[in-house]
Amino acid sequence: MLEVVKLTLENEMDLVLAHKKASRLGERLKLAISTYTTFSTAVSEVSREVIDRTDSGFLIMGLTREDLRYSLTAMIRYDKSVSILNSESGYQNAQRLLPQISRYKEDNYEVILLKIGLPRSSNITPEKIKALALFFENEAPYTAYEAIKLRNLQLHEKAEEKEGELQLEKHNNQQKNEFISIASHELKTPVTIIKAYAQMALAAGEEHCSTLVKNYLARIESQSVKLTSLIQQLLDVSKIESGRIDYKMESVDFNTFLEESLSLIKHTVPAHPIKSQPGNSASVKIDKLRIEQVLSNIIGNAAKYSSPGSFIEIKSILQDEHVVITVKDNGIGMSKKNLDKIFEKFYRNADVVQKYAGLGMGLYISSKIIKEHGGDIWVESTEGKGSLFHFSIPYEAA
Repeated sequence: MLEVVKLTLENEMDLVLAHKKASRLGERLKLAISTYTTFSTAVSEVSREVIDRTDSGFLIMGLTREDLRYSLTAMIRYDKSVSILNSESGYQNAQRLLPQISRYKEDNYEVILLKIGLPRSSNITPEKIKALALFFENEAPYTAYEAIKLRNLQLHEKAEEKEGELQLEKHNNQQKNEFISIASHELKTPVTIIKAYAQMALAAGEEHCSTLVKNYLARIESQSVKLTSLIQQLLDVSKIESGRIDYKMESVDFNTFLEESLSLIKHTVPAHPIKSQPGNSASVKIDKLRIEQVLSNIIGNAAKYSSPGSFIEIKSILQDEHVVITVKDNGIGMSKKNLDKIFEKFYRNADVVQKYAGLGMGLYISSKIIKEHGGDIWVESTEGKGSLFHFSIPYEAA
């Protein structure tokens, strides 16, 4: 393959970048909108499967020549320890879109290859391909996120040559803060993926069965939910870092609040029955939406790291002038070395990062909300047996 574009697949923002660059490459090749939309959407589908499992994937796009005809080609490479089955939804969706999709092993990597044939009228030559590669090399960053990635790479190389790990660590901290400040704006770009699915659903027309249309609409809903959650979390982190988070405090009966919150949260974890065992109630002064957010984050984590069908237990007691809430799961648990870091911003356990998606923001946000309410948050856990997350909120005097 003659390489034109290369980028790393580390997180959801790279998924947006992959879609944009694939579409841009199709535009530069003067392909029909429907052709490069199909190609870029298939690339996004497989890239998403990789990103959901690892932060060390690669996407290489270019052209391959077979006989007298060229094909637009995407090579998605990831560590062979990561398992992506042919039955995964993203892989199957890509197969429906592109007839030429294959996979093979290369050294320590798994490779998924996607191709779409170009008409002979495209007049592709090696010189044109070199010009394309030069165009993408010199093109300005598409997003502020990409600009950060490029600066990060440049500073990383400089640190290796001159100043070593100290300068790199300092830059990474600066990069994280800059990323937070711009993310709320840049996260609007995933709408391109949603738009692509909407166009395909509309193009399906009446001739296709309703199952196909439902599948596209389900993907739209799934991406929308993920996008909304991600935007909200990053906005919260940005507000916390700048001290601009606002609280609407009101006095409520805690047990009543807990019952109302769980009736909503249970729909977000349908595969996990929730057992609620509230103790004696008390009046607490809280921001209801923010404390519901804490419950949702902790219960969501409990569901993510537990087997489907396992129970999640919620208990509350009055202790030392506080309401203490405990969320218990029967999941994979954590080692002692990770317990002290679990509430740090962007922290993710290296043992689970390849199997479970996330950016490591939910518990950090929860800990800040609880601290602002005058309470505390902590965790107990045993590997292989599950975790108990506790948080406390002071109650009002009678």
